[in-house]
Amino acid sequence: MSSSSLPEVWLRGPVPGVDAALQPVAHALMQAREDLTRAVAGLAPAELWATPGGAASVGFHLRHIAGSIDRLLTYARAASLDDAQRAALAAERRPGDPPEGVESLLAGVNRAIDGAVEQVRHTAPATLDAPRPVGRAALPSTVRGLLFHAAEHAQRHVGQVIVTAKVVRAAGVHP
Repeated sequence: MSSSSLPEVWLRGPVPGVDAALQPVAHALMQAREDLTRAVAGLAPAELWATPGGAASVGFHLRHIAGSIDRLLTYARAASLDDAQRAALAAERRPGDPPEGVESLLAGVNRAIDGAVEQVRHTAPATLDAPRPVGRAALPSTVRGLLFHAAEHAQRHVGQVIVTAKVVRAAGVHP
């Protein structure tokens, strides 16, 4: 049975090894993976990096989803961003030369989601309300807040990917 004929991830039961309090985080991230895979199937690099009407490209959104999950989960672990994470953030809008393709971009998203679900599995429920500073300004959050935001932020960008991919296809952007 293909993932498109299955019910949404949250209706398939609990994710093994994930505490009940964190099931929504795991479900949202896993749903993001499936929705993105369907939305970007077959897009050529020119389509991935097109910016119709000045909108952010599908390629940007894919990189941003992977990078933001990584950054938010770093903060959830009470760690600081490293130079590689800051460099990846600075490069999210640049397609590369040659432009990065769909397989590579999806692989990055999948690695980020796999890592996030694994971190969620190992997050003790007793730590969910532990304070965590975010960014250079050390803005206040908690483990729970960061994990939830990683999932909902990814979902927000998934919606943008779906719409932008449809616009690019309808506009006939040619590779």
